[in-house]
Amino acid sequence: MKNKIYFITLLLIGSLISSCSSDDELNYQNDFENSQNAWLNFKESSNNFYKYTVSGGSVFTTYGWETTITVSNGIIIQRDFTYTGNPENIPEDKLEWTENENEINSHEYSSAADALTLDEIYNKAEQEWLIKRDNAKTYFETKNNGLISLCGYVENGCMDDCFVGITIKSIEAL
Repeated sequence: MKNKIYFITLLLIGSLISSCSSDDELNYQNDFENSQNAWLNFKESSNNFYKYTVSGGSVFTTYGWETTITVSNGIIIQRDFTYTGNPENIPEDKLEWTENENEINSHEYSSAADALTLDEIYNKAEQEWLIKRDNAKTYFETKNNGLISLCGYVENGCMDDCFVGITIKSIEAL
């Protein structure tokens, strides 16, 4: 009887351990770590002075948009936004704009990318976008000299414009 209790207890503990697949496990773990190392090297070599451009668009429109974030010594000092392609029905004063350091995020309700440093992007990638999910397909690319170029996920069954994450067109040191 004692052996049965030990066996059942061991079986329960084993099943608990194996069923607790941690939510903090990442898709693309090795690729992410390599990219994060490339980022830390880039950050040091650029003295944390850089700019990057995020691109976006919709399958429902004839246009897209780009947001360029400029970072100086680890602090966002500028956010530039512009529509690309053939923007229809967009007011002239909303087609492009620039926010300086004391105005960052003042253009609410726009298609502009959030004003984030690359440190914050790598953190979001690790904490949110690359988390293993049973109900989503995850994407991760490093076409910017090893730095993130695409990172995020699309939930299964979603039809259009469902990508949650970031698409970085370019990253350059200043």
